[in-house]
Amino acid sequence: MSPLASLLLGTALLCAQGAFGRRVVSGQKVCFADLKHPCYKMAYFHELSSRVSFPEARLACESEAGALLSLENEAEQKLIESLLQNLTKPGAGISDGDFWIGLWRNGDGQTSGACPDLYQWSDQSHSQYRNWYADEPSCGSEKCVVMYHQPTANPGLGGPYLYQWNDDRCNMKHNYICKYAPEINPTAPVEKPYFTNQPGDPHENVVITEAGIIPNIIYVVIPTIPLLLLILVAFGTCCFQMLQRSKGRTKTSPNQSTLWISKSTRKEGGMEV
Repeated sequence: MSPLASLLLGTALLCAQGAFGRRVVSGQKVCFADLKHPCYKMAYFHELSSRVSFPEARLACESEAGALLSLENEAEQKLIESLLQNLTKPGAGISDGDFWIGLWRNGDGQTSGACPDLYQWSDQSHSQYRNWYADEPSCGSEKCVVMYHQPTANPGLGGPYLYQWNDDRCNMKHNYICKYAPEINPTAPVEKPYFTNQPGDPHENVVITEAGIIPNIIYVVIPTIPLLLLILVAFGTCCFQMLQRSKGRTKTSPNQSTLWISKSTRKEGGMEV
């Protein structure tokens, strides 16, 4: 593959990642272009003082016609993990901070064997899927559930404190994840996530971004500008080099060949005389 082709291919791959690898933004609803997937919102607060209790997180989701996250199966758990990984990728300024989900215990069960069976989903889901961390739930006064997100903490008995569940006191302050009914964006490709705007969140540090036809077009077009510029520069460079080579052949090859034939003919004539 020529250097020019390698350059164009590498640039195209980088621009494609920018166009389709949308970043998950705190406070922004993430949906899919079908009716199979719910929408989600990751509410992350950098300032600890802005994080909320379980009742506050539940109210915030319900005020937007949603609910705190319920998880139906392992596939949905993995999807949420991928969204959190996108949200908290290096350089985003996101640090440790667990996320409230919609599982809670409405009862006074202690550390008996019946305690884990008392947990239920706040959106009335009947899902029996659980992803408890080792030795959890501890029950007692801890009745509300968070999804661990402590990448800088040393691993414990159950490994890193990432994405497993832990019961905590309901008045503790954490981030939270909302879940909404599916929505359809006619401009989005099937199975690809897209992002919709939401009413203003009463909490600070939650970023709300717009979406729609014009923002989507801008988001696709802008990453292609560097590719177009590189293509133009590479094409111009290639044409210039070809032109220089063509001029070089035109100036040297024909004249040199004619001059050599002319000199040889004169010498041979002199020898015969």
